[in-house]
Amino acid sequence: MTLYLVRHGKAGTRDNSDPLDTQRHLDRKGLRQAVWMADQLGGRPIGALWSSPLPRCLETVEPIAARLGLDVEPTEALTEGTDLEITWRVVEQALLRGTDTVLCSHGDLIPALIHRAECRGMTVEGPAGFVKGSIWILTVDGDRISGGTYVAPPATSELPNS
Repeated sequence: MTLYLVRHGKAGTRDNSDPLDTQRHLDRKGLRQAVWMADQLGGRPIGALWSSPLPRCLETVEPIAARLGLDVEPTEALTEGTDLEITWRVVEQALLRGTDTVLCSHGDLIPALIHRAECRGMTVEGPAGFVKGSIWILTVDGDRISGGTYVAPPATSELPNS
């Protein structure tokens, strides 16, 4: 079984003074990153797509869902600012589900989830990172995450057109 931790694509510039900042949509580069992710994951035996309900996350996984014929399940526990314990429970639910699952979240949670998995014995193969539009491929053995591989998005000039 495999879990895919996806950080949403580029969505403009954060403005914490704007109360509508949580409603940011993917920008042009982010849309191209979403297509790239669909190219990477669209042929895999993924059985579920769970995402933060914020627009930038939903838009990131919609191309994957379209290729796989799946619905995206908005999951509040994957939203930016959520307590790590709550988000980790979603990871545990995915492990219990026993099917390859995509989890799309944010730049505060994905590094924390990777760190927790490492503290619980996960080995990271190769370089690590957390840039927007990236994918972590987590190998699951039984009920634990045993290995993680980071896949950075290509340079803007190498992204597919949306």
